[in-house]
Amino acid sequence: MSGSSATRNPAAAMTPLKDASRQSVASPPDVAVDAETLAALPVVQRSEEPAVTDAARVGLDTTAVLPYASSRASKRTRSLRAWMMAVPFDVVALLAPLLVTQNYWRGTLVNAGLTIALFAAGGLYRARRHLSILDELPSLCGRLLASAAVVGIIAAERHDSVQYVSGFMQDVALSAGLVIVGRAVNRSFILLARKRRWVEHNAIIIGSGPIGIELARLLRRYPQYGLRFVGCVDAPSRQGTGAVPLLGTLDDLEHLARLLECDVLVLADPDCEESALMDLLLRPNSSRCDLWAVPRLWGSRSHGGYPDHIGAIPIVKIGDTTLSGPRWAAKRASDVLFAAVALLLLSPVLLLCAVATFLDGGRGIFFYQERIGRYGKPFKVIKFRSMRPVDEHESQTNWSIAHDRRVGPIGRFMRRTSLDELPQLWNILRGEMSVVGPRPERPYFVEKFSAEYPHYAMRHRVPVGLTGLAQVSGLRGDTPISDRARFDNYYVENWSLWLDIKIVLRTVAEVFRGGGR
Repeated sequence: MSGSSATRNPAAAMTPLKDASRQSVASPPDVAVDAETLAALPVVQRSEEPAVTDAARVGLDTTAVLPYASSRASKRTRSLRAWMMAVPFDVVALLAPLLVTQNYWRGTLVNAGLTIALFAAGGLYRARRHLSILDELPSLCGRLLASAAVVGIIAAERHDSVQYVSGFMQDVALSAGLVIVGRAVNRSFILLARKRRWVEHNAIIIGSGPIGIELARLLRRYPQYGLRFVGCVDAPSRQGTGAVPLLGTLDDLEHLARLLECDVLVLADPDCEESALMDLLLRPNSSRCDLWAVPRLWGSRSHGGYPDHIGAIPIVKIGDTTLSGPRWAAKRASDVLFAAVALLLLSPVLLLCAVATFLDGGRGIFFYQERIGRYGKPFKVIKFRSMRPVDEHESQTNWSIAHDRRVGPIGRFMRRTSLDELPQLWNILRGEMSVVGPRPERPYFVEKFSAEYPHYAMRHRVPVGLTGLAQVSGLRGDTPISDRARFDNYYVENWSLWLDIKIVLRTVAEVFRGGGR
């Protein structure tokens, strides 16, 4: 890490951006700035003493970290997200017709709920760097029309009255117009808050090449993107170039994200292999940040939504690698609901399994075993006992008992149909497990597999599950651990409620086929 004077002085550190940005392929002629303009750009406040102490403790250069600590605005607003502003505006607009008349209150509520769901599915509550109501208008209108068509058909089927349906559709049209107006007001307010720096999020740029240099200049110059540039990190081969303030190497990223209270990472053009970069981004402090990336092929765009950019540099938001916020709340709520209903409906089956286990092996129908859960936290998993281990060491280190002669016919049947796993519904209610997630493993094997397979430990980013993608994909028993870890991490990084539903349905099919161990 460079300790030059350019790093100690934010204004001076940004001065070389002028020459470097002229070499960037992304720099348009009409946004070139001179040294005087760069020097006049807002200089961030210095860090507080605790941050300096922490930086010294982890071996970082405090003269580099010192000028880029969090501003007051970034500390106050770091918990804010796009949907927190958009959802209330939309809900008020969709329910506004109730202030005029309550004759169609049921249809109005259904229309509001369906419209919000369609907006969420269409990405209209996701964060965006470039805000414009005109960009959102086609998607808004399409989803408003779809919702209106559905509720209109339902109203026509339920009420054989042209006058009723006509009056209701007038209310729907009014709410649709208010949604568009509310969105325009909402976007204008957010832009004003960003430009005044009332709302900003600390951002570290990963990469100090031409694209990284240009992004740094744009974020410094244009606060309307809502990101507060605090510095770059890159490979040691690019340290000391002086083009942008380099806070450290890529290995320092996780510590810097914590010390600088970073909320956003922008992936530009780092000088490292993709596999090494992914390992860094999946570390705990890094994975909690929102990740944005400049596409490698400029001009490419996702066909699932409208494009986003920072100063005409295309940028896309990478899906979350952890479950947090509304996504975690939705998963936890579905877990509690599923476990409670399943325990109620399956109580006769649980009773029969308990009786069969008692008849097969006497008292002690439940088997408690330590497993590793989310973030490596141990807990006791509950199962119906299918055999009695010789001692605790055998219980913790014996990989499979599928062909053990001590397993009786009842225990073998329960294992083949996965009925022995049903008591884990109680673990789900207690919050120790989820319905769907990576299967929990014993501490001995977690330590062993983590040492042998680099990506195995990443599966503990989410709660362990009663069933999982790896299991319904045929990876049970004596199957490669590397394959299981790959499927588990795919599940984490592509989670959705629909994916959970698909896995549960496939699990039910496996149970009826007797495809267990």
